[in-house]
Amino acid sequence: MKVISVNITSIVHEGEWTGSEGKTGIDKRAAVGPVRFANDEVVGDVVVDRKHHGGFDQAVYAYAREDADWWESELGTTIANGRFGENLTTEGIDVNNSLVGERWKIGSTILEVSQPRIPCRVFAGFWNRPTLIKEFMAAGKPGTYLRIIQAGEISADDSIEIIHRPDHLISIADLYAAKNGERAKAQQISEVRELSAQYREWAQSLLA
Repeated sequence: MKVISVNITSIVHEGEWTGSEGKTGIDKRAAVGPVRFANDEVVGDVVVDRKHHGGFDQAVYAYAREDADWWESELGTTIANGRFGENLTTEGIDVNNSLVGERWKIGSTILEVSQPRIPCRVFAGFWNRPTLIKEFMAAGKPGTYLRIIQAGEISADDSIEIIHRPDHLISIADLYAAKNGERAKAQQISEVRELSAQYREWAQSLLA
């Protein structure tokens, strides 16, 4: 299990598709050398819309190269690392089935799995694919956001070590399925201590 690419914003795009702020840092490319992860951000990355992105619970976004390869086959196109807007492109770890609150040691950094990525129109606009939100939701391969628990540096080829697993079985895939209308695990989700405040409120609403 390792990181094959650490990605930060390469170009800040402007345009009608970039959302309410009129610009976006979604276009990420592989960085050269180590990148610092600290203070709820990836140093050198650009987060424009801080109302919906970034912060403690969405400090880092990881996407599996295996899932990117699936999309390549599905869409018949080449997808570079960072194309999903991810900071970490991983290999050998099933990020979608990681448990909420699971902790990874990468380089000198410790990260904690927090919540799935929910696609937005900026993502669809960046890919110039109007159907992408619907397709991304249906595919069930969201990748995961992570919190920065211990600041440090991460480089390409750093190994990923799972150093903590919580005492529940709710995964990122389970949260994503619930966001997509599946309510079978609503009670178990509401009991997960590691949920963000936003997700805790949402989980309670599922039981109403």
